[in-house]
Amino acid sequence: MSRIAKQQEDDITIVGIDPGLANLGIGAVHGNSRNAKHLDSALIKTNARMPQGERLLTIYDGVKDFLIAHKPDALAIEAQFFQPYGDIGFKVGQAYGVCLLAAQELEIEHFEYSPKHVKQALVGTGAANKEQVIYMVRAMLELKALKSNHVADALGLALTHMSNRNLKKLEEASLLRMEKRSKR
Repeated sequence: MSRIAKQQEDDITIVGIDPGLANLGIGAVHGNSRNAKHLDSALIKTNARMPQGERLLTIYDGVKDFLIAHKPDALAIEAQFFQPYGDIGFKVGQAYGVCLLAAQELEIEHFEYSPKHVKQALVGTGAANKEQVIYMVRAMLELKALKSNHVADALGLALTHMSNRNLKKLEEASLLRMEKRSKR
């Protein structure tokens, strides 16, 4: 198999989501961990004066439409942890839930990443600040600007999944080599 054919075989489309009830970042990237291209991104906003169910429906519809438009191979979403402010965590959890529902209906596998994991994958340290992450997302995708920090986080999640996927492939190849050696 030629090098170009191998690279094309490894190319995938990943959608990343930074869930939130007021502001939800969503972004699509295509390629592989060495060569990712920005396809699209959006900020889905809801108004706090809207009924809760209407806000969740707006998020669900926006996420599902985005997923249908980009037909991703996988969804990378920010993992949800205990929030010190219970009400905020609960509301973000609701947005998270409708995102997973939209993905499940379209049979798109999802993967969760913590903010620390994203920082480690993109910047090289889990202690990176927001500006460092935004800088790396812009640099990796060759973007002049981003619509919001939420969109930057969503694209960062997608890039993290691409990187993670590449590491898993290397790990699997290493295990196969070890098995072959042990059979000799």
